[in-house]
Amino acid sequence: MRVLILRADLHLPVAQSLKQKRSLVTPMVRHIDRLTGTGAAEIDFQDKWQRTALGVSVVGESVTQLEQTMDEVERYVWARADIEVLEMSRSWWEED
Repeated sequence: MRVLILRADLHLPVAQSLKQKRSLVTPMVRHIDRLTGTGAAEIDFQDKWQRTALGVSVVGESVTQLEQTMDEVERYVWARADIEVLEMSRSWWEED
């Protein structure tokens, strides 16, 4: 079993309150969760209006399939006109 993990640090310039931030972050997390084998959550900056960090994981056996799924997640995040990507990083976890 392999797990590919993505951390996406994001700036939300249109958010002027935590409520507005939630209206942006919640649909993103739900969309990513609907992708096959993925799980997503807000993992940092919960108390900041215009910042968030999303954690996304995808589980499987095929490195190629995991990378393709994570590529899809990244394309979705980069395509959002209402957010600015500050940083994205991937890491692997493999069961011994």
